[in-house]
Amino acid sequence: MKNFFFLVAVAFLLSSCGAYVASPVTGFIYTDLKAPLMATSNPVATKVGTAEATSILGIVATGDASIEAAAKKAGITRISHVDYEANSVLGVFAKFTVYVYGE
Repeated sequence: MKNFFFLVAVAFLLSSCGAYVASPVTGFIYTDLKAPLMATSNPVATKVGTAEATSILGIVATGDASIEAAAKKAGITRISHVDYEANSVLGVFAKFTVYVYGE
C-alpha cells in the first residue's frame, strides 16, 4: 500500500504539463469532454476530418491538431464548424482531438 501512495505522489509531481489539456473544465484525475471550437455560416456537411496531438507525462508532446490538418485529411475546403475533444488521465497521458465538419 505504501508503494501505491508513492506512485500516486510521483505521478502527481510529474504530471504538471500533461495534466492540462485545453478545455473549458479540467479534471486532475480524469478528463473526457467534447466542446465546440468555432462555427461559420457555411451549411453543415457530411465530411468530417480529424487531427490530434498527444502528451506523455508532460515531457513529450507530439502531433498536429490544427484545423488545417483535419480539413486537409478529409478534403474539406469549406468549413461548417469545428469541435474538439480533450482527454487526460492522471496527467500521465493527454490527447487533444480536433473535428472539422464541412464540404
